[in-house]
Amino acid sequence: MEEIIQYFETIPSLHRTLILVGGITFFWILEGIIPITRFSYKKFRHAGPNLFFTLTTIIVNLAFAFLIVKTSDWATASEFGAIHLISMPIWVQLILGLLILDLVGAWLIHWIEHQVPFMWKFHVIHHSDKEVDTTTALRHHPGESIFRAAFTTLAVLLAGAPIWMVMLYQSISAVLSQFNHANMKMPLWLDKVIRTVIVTPGMHRIHHHFQRPQTDTNYGNIFSIWDRIFGTYHDMPSEDIVYGLDVFEGDSQNLGKLLKVPMEKGKYR
Repeated sequence: MEEIIQYFETIPSLHRTLILVGGITFFWILEGIIPITRFSYKKFRHAGPNLFFTLTTIIVNLAFAFLIVKTSDWATASEFGAIHLISMPIWVQLILGLLILDLVGAWLIHWIEHQVPFMWKFHVIHHSDKEVDTTTALRHHPGESIFRAAFTTLAVLLAGAPIWMVMLYQSISAVLSQFNHANMKMPLWLDKVIRTVIVTPGMHRIHHHFQRPQTDTNYGNIFSIWDRIFGTYHDMPSEDIVYGLDVFEGDSQNLGKLLKVPMEKGKYR
């Protein structure tokens, strides 16, 4: 545990980049070998807009990095947050911290984006992808990336997470998001076992079904328990899933169109 703490306290930017790029590359290769759906699309062309939004997400996160680090340092020094309420072993702090970071920094903001019309119009870009694969994981409008970074900062404060825990969480979150968006077929029994704890591609692809109510289910990123606890868990046969969004019109690969969606009239609901 001490080695993990030391590593993530000072994790080099290069290593964080390698985790992000390595995850996308790994799942991209697996998608070509064991795809759930055989899309008739040019994979590199499809990846273009998604990788552009990946870049804007990285830029937004870098802009928030100072605030997140300062929030973490203050919470740790002041012993503010859930992991400081009572004395507990470091491994219990880690589990509790990761749960809070995932609940507030991923599940809660995701759920809110589906409830608030103004925020939903930014999130539409993520749902507009008609060929969901691992590159879809970071297909977020820069405005949405700001919402998510703000809630990550709030999650760090509420958890009282030290910076090593924040870096560990963000690394796990990036890889698990790539995993649960991957167009990667798994044996049904294995998917069912894994999704008792972790969000799987089989579970999350339902969230990308083109119409409600499925669109408003399975919000989880890392832990699947939040959807079960809050009643937003849903299951359906994979062959019935159609990707995209029934209220989105136009080219879902047109960057100009995607960037302008939040400024357009209409709620896209």
